[in-house]
Amino acid sequence: MWKSTDLHFAADHPTAAGHFPANPIIPGALLLDEVLAAIADDRALMIRAAKFLHPVRPGENLTLSWQFLPTGTVRFECQLAGGEVAVSGTLDLGPMRP
Repeated sequence: MWKSTDLHFAADHPTAAGHFPANPIIPGALLLDEVLAAIADDRALMIRAAKFLHPVRPGENLTLSWQFLPTGTVRFECQLAGGEVAVSGTLDLGPMRP
């Protein structure tokens, strides 16, 4: 069963000014941080694989969808409003946090 939530990066997000000044995009590390925060659910998560397929610009909206697999991993993808997949990957589930 897939779960989903919306992500948004403000048009004036502080990372936009430096990444890259003439062509701002949201850094991949920030995208993955938001993915982990949305999915964590009191578990430690580790990134197994991530593939960046389309740049995310400041001010754009994304839909993050994820699925817990029986193997103990999580499959995820982030889609832009136009349907393009911006990032996809898998995460390893860790133990529940105390």
